[in-house]
Amino acid sequence: MLFKDIISDLRVQQYLTNSADNGRIAHAQLFVGPEGSGKLMMALSYAQYVLCNNKHGENLPLETTCNIKCDALIHPDLHFAFPVSNSAKVKSHAISDHYIADWRNFLKEQPYGNLFDWYRFIGIEKKQGQIGVDEAQSIVKKLSLKSYEGGFKVIIIWMAETLNSPASNKLLKLIEEPPDKTLFILITENTDRILPTIRSRCQIVQFSKLPEAKIKHALINQGLEENEAISVAHESDGNFNKALDLMNMDSEDLIFEKWFVEWVRTAFRAKGNKSVVHDLILWSEEVAKTGREVQKKFLHFCIGIIRQALLKNYGADKLVFVKIHVEGFDLAKFAPYIHENNVLSIIEELENALYHIERNGNAKIIMTDLSIKLTRLLHKKPDELKLG
Repeated sequence: MLFKDIISDLRVQQYLTNSADNGRIAHAQLFVGPEGSGKLMMALSYAQYVLCNNKHGENLPLETTCNIKCDALIHPDLHFAFPVSNSAKVKSHAISDHYIADWRNFLKEQPYGNLFDWYRFIGIEKKQGQIGVDEAQSIVKKLSLKSYEGGFKVIIIWMAETLNSPASNKLLKLIEEPPDKTLFILITENTDRILPTIRSRCQIVQFSKLPEAKIKHALINQGLEENEAISVAHESDGNFNKALDLMNMDSEDLIFEKWFVEWVRTAFRAKGNKSVVHDLILWSEEVAKTGREVQKKFLHFCIGIIRQALLKNYGADKLVFVKIHVEGFDLAKFAPYIHENNVLSIIEELENALYHIERNGNAKIIMTDLSIKLTRLLHKKPDELKLG
């Protein structure tokens, strides 16, 4: 994977290549940024740059054995760790090596894919994957060996926030004092969920959302008409993975939109109508039948929509990027119901539900409770005084 082949932050690319060219490669780096900002693609390009000595861009012959192996993700000094779970394929003690063939295919098919895309790709979307202690032991073993080609050994840990505590503690000493010419690249969307002692031992490389113009240009190159590319690029809000999903009409957000609209409409009808509460319970049961990763992603989606509705309500249209595709639903008509007297409470209830889902709470009870609370909060008036 070469820098010229990816959509990424040029500022970050220049920083990484300059540090490598000057022999100042930090042994542990934490790539932090939102979904779809190209962190993983940048990590792959950077690893190839370091392993294959591709100094000063792409001016050297690139049809070398090293570059070919990196492109195929089979370089013996390039290692990966990513969240997995036991499945029909792996009955117990699942680690990344058990899914490495799937991983290579995933990166070819969905190079900007998110965590849920990965879980769905390997059929564990109803489970919560993690990077566990078995994975940590595997990493320690790999990095204790000498480099196959005499240069760097690179380990890319994708979605490092899924490292559990035993795995984090086991890797801590290795990250602090790695063998010579060892490069750790940890990739995360949420630094708060990474062990502080690991975070403090890494050099943080911050990624931003991708510019609309860059996404638009990439979509046009993939065959989209310019007007449609402009619309999709704006709606994606700097997330190239979402842009690709919207282009192919294959985004899970389209399903979430239908759930959200049904939920909100039922919540509005439920005021003073006890029979409609039964519909809320039925809706909660349907969502509860899905996997926890789906439920978590849906709740994150809801938080995003509520925030966008608030911006719309207060006239910040330039910051409103979301577009609801469900027929008959107008964000502009929904927005007045999200205001200063209820927005914090709604977000808090959504985050509480997310917290309990992550900790294996009963999804049906959690979603039903959230639905009833949402009904009350949506009917709260903007001029109503806060009571504590």
